[in-house]
Amino acid sequence: MRITKVETVWFEALPQAEWARRGAGRQALPNNLWVRIHTDSGLIGLGETYYLPRAVAAVIHDVFAPLLIGRDARDIENHWSNMFALVNFCGAYGAEMRAISAIDVALWDLAGQNAGLPIYAMLGGRSRDRIGIYNTCVGHGRYDDLDAWLGGRAGELAESLLAQGITAMKIWPFDQFGPTLSGPVDTRKPMVMWGAQTAAGPRGHGIGGDELKAGLAIVEDIRRAVGERMAIAIEGHARWDLATATRIARALEPLDILWLEEIMPPDNVESFVRLKRETRIPLCQSERVFTRFGFRPWIERGATDIVMPDLSWGGGLTEGRKIAAMADTYFLPITCHDTIGPVALWAATHLMLHIPNGLIMETVRGYIDGWYDEVVTDRIEVREGHLHLPDRPGLGTRLREDILARPEARIEVSTEDTLKRW
Repeated sequence: MRITKVETVWFEALPQAEWARRGAGRQALPNNLWVRIHTDSGLIGLGETYYLPRAVAAVIHDVFAPLLIGRDARDIENHWSNMFALVNFCGAYGAEMRAISAIDVALWDLAGQNAGLPIYAMLGGRSRDRIGIYNTCVGHGRYDDLDAWLGGRAGELAESLLAQGITAMKIWPFDQFGPTLSGPVDTRKPMVMWGAQTAAGPRGHGIGGDELKAGLAIVEDIRRAVGERMAIAIEGHARWDLATATRIARALEPLDILWLEEIMPPDNVESFVRLKRETRIPLCQSERVFTRFGFRPWIERGATDIVMPDLSWGGGLTEGRKIAAMADTYFLPITCHDTIGPVALWAATHLMLHIPNGLIMETVRGYIDGWYDEVVTDRIEVREGHLHLPDRPGLGTRLREDILARPEARIEVSTEDTLKRW
């Protein structure tokens, strides 16, 4: 099954007024890139990544296409090793790794289609036939989840999720008190990037008592409304220093938190080792750590209780299952990150059905019941708070052909003929 063409698809950002007309909560689509790998058998594999799509497309066509075109698509492990070896010569952990991740998922999609089997079967079969979900509470379309919990309706939001069978949710109640990218003059002014207020910001070096109480009040509202029926994960977005992270963690302990996720930047494992000594809340290390090499010190040094890779950022399915196996060696569970896009969600669900240590899967209900439908031909099935996959070959869904006809679509292809020009 020879690779004949590598194709990338991404979208120019539209004016904010157009997104408002569409009812979109943020400019999600222009931050994504899709890759399609074509073969001489007529099969097409689909992958996806998020962030800096123009840069990722350049890496795919300028660097990786010459390594792929003309070769057998089924040699997935060798393709991964070749791509990583080439870009790691100069440093691989940015657009390069996102490109590898998208290509890798597309190759697994091809392998499954060629064999007539779902990806989870190609990986070695299922450990479970469904995976539970939690809802990351951002707003999109008909769901105003972010405004709900920030605006005093966290308990109401929890009840709404439970009514859909969703028994876990994730919020970030302390971000609002951290410094923003608007400094140095006004370090608390919200910064809008890509059409929405960004969660990114520098480390905060202290939180006021009233601010701490206000963040806790959001969690307490959920507990008052639904008791222990809702599991609550706290996202940190890497916004705090060690002293403040410790203070937040200790304050959350009476509220039975599912996990505290990336409360500090993941640049110093020792800081998380110290934080673990100071709190009984489980710590989750997540999507900003790439590949098994990145996760190794977190797992070996006991700096995390829950391992959360992102398959579309940190190495694809090939690397994801190695991370899962390493975590399982230490009896640690896996939860895959996904606020990325529909293809990433389908791919992660295949892994989560396969691995023995799958815990729970991240979702955004406004995305599944929203812009994901604009991208792929099939909506992933959510039933009674669990994701289910059909018994179809490969990934199980395809890129919608009509999306390629949009005027803001940017499509680039590499073939044997284009490579001859190099």
